[in-house]
Amino acid sequence: MTTNAPAGNGPALVEPITAEDVERRLSGLWTWLSDHAVEIAIAAGIGTAIYLALAYLQRHARIYAYRQEDRLSLAAIVARTLSKTKQYFLIMVAVRLVVGFSEAPVGIVQTVSFLFTVASVFQVAIWAREIILGMIERRATVSDDAGSETLANAMSLIRLLVTVVLFAIASIMVLDNLGVNVTGLIAGLGIGGIAIGLAAQGIFSDLFAALSIIFDKPFKRGETIGFDSTTATVEKIGLKSARLRSVNGEEIIISNTNLLSKQIINYTRLNRRRTRYMIGLIYQTPPERARLVPEMVRELVEQAGGVFIRCGFVGFGASSIDFELDFDIMSANFDEVFEARHRIGLAILERFNNEGFEFAYPTQTSFTAAPDGRMVLPYPEGGFAVTVDGQH
Repeated sequence: MTTNAPAGNGPALVEPITAEDVERRLSGLWTWLSDHAVEIAIAAGIGTAIYLALAYLQRHARIYAYRQEDRLSLAAIVARTLSKTKQYFLIMVAVRLVVGFSEAPVGIVQTVSFLFTVASVFQVAIWAREIILGMIERRATVSDDAGSETLANAMSLIRLLVTVVLFAIASIMVLDNLGVNVTGLIAGLGIGGIAIGLAAQGIFSDLFAALSIIFDKPFKRGETIGFDSTTATVEKIGLKSARLRSVNGEEIIISNTNLLSKQIINYTRLNRRRTRYMIGLIYQTPPERARLVPEMVRELVEQAGGVFIRCGFVGFGASSIDFELDFDIMSANFDEVFEARHRIGLAILERFNNEGFEFAYPTQTSFTAAPDGRMVLPYPEGGFAVTVDGQH
């Protein structure tokens, strides 16, 4: 095909290929085949050997990846990636390596180079996809498979996104090698990606939050966590929301983004739980009796299997003298901790009742003024004068 550019800036004129052109090119091809038959045969043999060697390595990598017990080890990921090598890429590698030895015409060399470039670009995209997905799975793997369901759901979407991005880049590179101006295409894809991102901002936000939970592992399914004033057990981590079961039995559904924006306390990873009791005694408690409280509660806590931390007077309340008790329960199980707090609380109540300690509760006492201005109790020391049937 011949092009003639006219004077000025007008478009190029493309002349049609005539029968004579086809005959001339076929004649040149036949001349090349006849003059370089030996070189072509040797190149074909070498190319076939290269292809068979590469195919053997590809098959060996597939077998190695299949036999690996740990599918997410680095060696297994590399082997699985190599096993995804396509046959057309192996063929183009072999042809590209031997095409120069056969002294092929320029047109054939250019065609082989172009096809090799196309095959290489898309093959690299396939390798990159497998490595990225393999590393994501490796990073997100948990030993007890607690996040496997969420990971499986997320991986389908991640695979789609990674595939679209990589093959879009590969297509742009191929078009650029064809001489197509891809500047407008890149700008259009960028604007389209921004529009899609803004439209699905909430969905992508929760999806990335789910991936953050899978990768960073602040908590897992079955663990008990606390946030705000809520304590709950994680039942499921979805792509958009998490489902938790509160200690009172209610199911709590909260978006992943909202959950991660809070301060989360993971109680499951504690080997102990700390509990604090406020104990208020009446002001009529003698000081020498109040001094017995810390040692008394220490004995009760240790008898119930807890670890005593501290106990002492902390302040004067509106209706009580206040003591604060801190103790630990050596368990990560919330039910065991709850039962131990129950036993210790009732033991304190029983012991204080037996010892004659009185718990304070809000009360009010009214005083009256005597004739001389002194404040007296509501009942004068002499009592009331009551008249019954005219008698005092």
